[in-house]
Amino acid sequence: MKNKVFMKSRFYIQLSTLAVAIILAACGAASTDKKAQLEGLKKQQKEIADQIKALEAELKGAPADPAKAAKSKEVVTTELKVGAFNYYIQTQGGIEAEENILISSKTPGVIIQVYVKEGQAVGVGQVLAQVDNSLILKGIEEMKGALELSNTVYERQKSLWNQNIGTEIQYLTAKNNKESLEKKLATLNEQNEMSKIKSPINGTVEEVTAKAGESTAPGMPAFRIIGTSNLKVVARISESYINQIKLGNKVSADLLDQGKSFESRVTFVGKNIDPLSRTFTIEAPVVGNVDARPNMSTSIKVIFKTNPSALAVPVNAVQSINDVKVVYVAEANNGGWVARRRVVEVGGVYNNAAEIKSGLKAGDKIITFGYQGLNDGESVKI
Repeated sequence: MKNKVFMKSRFYIQLSTLAVAIILAACGAASTDKKAQLEGLKKQQKEIADQIKALEAELKGAPADPAKAAKSKEVVTTELKVGAFNYYIQTQGGIEAEENILISSKTPGVIIQVYVKEGQAVGVGQVLAQVDNSLILKGIEEMKGALELSNTVYERQKSLWNQNIGTEIQYLTAKNNKESLEKKLATLNEQNEMSKIKSPINGTVEEVTAKAGESTAPGMPAFRIIGTSNLKVVARISESYINQIKLGNKVSADLLDQGKSFESRVTFVGKNIDPLSRTFTIEAPVVGNVDARPNMSTSIKVIFKTNPSALAVPVNAVQSINDVKVVYVAEANNGGWVARRRVVEVGGVYNNAAEIKSGLKAGDKIITFGYQGLNDGESVKI
């Protein structure tokens, strides 16, 4: 009997325990569902908040994702414009005088006086030095006396002949004597002028080798005169440009020692190729108000081709990726900017600029700084 009561009591205890466990489990499950529901609502709240922020940013014209915008790479852009693009060759040249003359005496003799010094300006016909002409001067004086007597005889014979007095032969003899002496006097005067060393041009005395007391002769240099009014730039160009350089090509010259420059045109293109340097000569006159001097060094650019409506970008902005030339441009995107890679065809490269044949258009915003490491479609800040 006792065993039956004990067994029943034990059964009820187990049953009660099971019921309590079921109730507790049910309460735990209900609590877990509420937590999951709460997490879901919080997640929805965050998504809605993000959507609200994105819409507000878009309405304000700001980037949709401020965190992403803060990470955008800063770049510098330049708007691409149509302009002239010059093809040229740059080389070194020098200033030379068109009139660089060595002057010598026309007659042999001893120099008795030098009238000019180095650096002195002289004019056409100015006497630079005098060769001994004492004998010539004596001959001139004697000839003047003889001519004076001859003129008197001629005038009297002419008067008599006009009166039909005397013979014709007497008149003609007197006339011939007078004319002969006039010619001899003219010759002596010419010889006297030849004894003077004169400047044939306007210029500056660059060199004086004549000295008083020294003998001179035709062909012996006595003076060097340089005309500074007609100067020219002379340069030598590689033969590879022989078909590009033409008469009339524009020349831009810089005087290296003065920091001055001037514009000119090619007036001479040599046909002969130097066998050693493989170059040919070009010349252009010095123009403008520049204090150029013979033998000055110059840097010149000879422009042999011009594209008046070209698109050009800084040469550093052109990158080579897998042997393909590309340029990055900034494009507007949802209120922000992204980098776009453009494949381009490059023409000439001159003066740190590259002519773009295709791949870009006027108005494109070329990324000229910060383009290193950019990827196509990457967000940028300008």
